[in-house]
Amino acid sequence: MMNPDFWRSRKVLVTGHTGFKGTWLSMLLKKLGADVAGFSLDPPTEPSLFELCGLRREMPSFLGDIRDYEEVKRAIRAFEPQVVIHMAAQPLVRESYRAPLDTYSTNVMGTANLLEAMRQTTGAAGAEPRAVVNVTTDKVYDNREWAWGYREIDPLLGRDPYANSKACSELITSAYRSSFFPAERYAEHRVGVAAARAGNVIGGGDWAKDRIIPDCVRAALAGEPIAVRNPGSVRPWQHALDPLTGYLTLAERLVTDGPAFAEAWNFGPSDADARTVEWIVRTFCAKWGEGAEYRVASPETTPETTPETTPGTASETALGTAPPLHESAMLRLDCSKARSVLGWRPVWDAETAVEKVVDWTKRYRGGDSPYSICLRHIDDYLEDAATSRQAPGSDRTAPSIEAALPDRP
Repeated sequence: MMNPDFWRSRKVLVTGHTGFKGTWLSMLLKKLGADVAGFSLDPPTEPSLFELCGLRREMPSFLGDIRDYEEVKRAIRAFEPQVVIHMAAQPLVRESYRAPLDTYSTNVMGTANLLEAMRQTTGAAGAEPRAVVNVTTDKVYDNREWAWGYREIDPLLGRDPYANSKACSELITSAYRSSFFPAERYAEHRVGVAAARAGNVIGGGDWAKDRIIPDCVRAALAGEPIAVRNPGSVRPWQHALDPLTGYLTLAERLVTDGPAFAEAWNFGPSDADARTVEWIVRTFCAKWGEGAEYRVASPETTPETTPETTPGTASETALGTAPPLHESAMLRLDCSKARSVLGWRPVWDAETAVEKVVDWTKRYRGGDSPYSICLRHIDDYLEDAATSRQAPGSDRTAPSIEAALPDRP
């Protein structure tokens, strides 16, 4: 598991720090005593967790576009991070149908820009080791809609522009690792590069559009029924803090153990928390109370075009003629590698994660500071993580990568 002492005073750059997960990660790192900075555009939602928590005043921010290589390189040179957690992205499936070229340029070239900036700022032989964790998604896999969880060695594909752009991002990560940061030359470059894949994350303070938990929150606050589009779809649900601690655990091992950990890793919930959308919504309604209810709506089959769409280009999508949005019915992750090798495991189950969303939202509605609510949940999480490590049969000592894994097929 994550070692809090490792992060004290360590310089960490979070790309995409103004987003939902980026804000939670920045607050977690600050709680651990890290010297954290961010690179991102302005917050993508209104309201935004980043602004509500006042992080613009609490941490240095390089405001820029991940698609602008020179801006990325300037930030890397100025801050000189020891660890980079790359989360800057266009993260929404439905938005990727509306603006596919923006999605590819952000998620693909943004990753290339970051890795190239790291390559151009690599120090001399013997320099302090650095780590890059590229955060992608569970949707990168060639999903065959089966009941088994996908392993890191399974083929990548992605059947919509978002998922496919993230799969491309992983290919770029692999290419840079092989070409410029190879294990056999680690003593020269001292950079460990890995990819992290997580499931559907939830938590307080998410106001993104086209996500089921924010939709639940908006409807509940307005006293309206929650519209559910695909009630039977199964997803791996987890609180944001679970994969975030996984990313930090991985980054730590990249710094301390080098290229042995420079590969792809899954960070998902237990098998029992691969739940249907309807289960998540029903659980939310039960936790929320106040007569909260939901209704099953007809699935939306055609995304709208954006005002930025240029007629005659590859992004053009005529209303009523767009292809149906691809919605997977089943998606699970096999996270046995992270558990056996890194000693990481999820702390909160899906029901607890939903409970925390309701608690966060009701405290916010009641006037509590979003910053203090987040810190309270981080404290609760770290306390529960410490307790789970001390439980019988929960030896968290991480073995070597060679000893922990069976032979690959």
